[in-house]
Amino acid sequence: MKASARMKTIVARPMVVAEVRLSAEQLATAAGISPARLTRLVQLGLVEPSAPGAADFTAATAARLRRLRRLHRDLGVNLVGAAIIVDLVDRLDQLEADLGRLRREVNR
Repeated sequence: MKASARMKTIVARPMVVAEVRLSAEQLATAAGISPARLTRLVQLGLVEPSAPGAADFTAATAARLRRLRRLHRDLGVNLVGAAIIVDLVDRLDQLEADLGRLRREVNR
């Protein structure tokens, strides 16, 4: 097998990434909010556990909560509006990453 074929095989393998899980209390602390406030945000559907019915959250949820709080506190955006903004920015980031990946594949 050629070196370039081996390299393509290695690059094509999906990476396994360990994801940090946080309890509700740990998430509230990481996001700088009270557990009661976190419970309310979950009830409103602005924050979701790692899986339906699960009691833990991903580390990405802590970052999401911090962005929500920053938009709410610094810009006065209501929490629902802040959640929409965060979702749209996350989607834009994903689309830009996909576009970059596709451009690299075309330029090979």
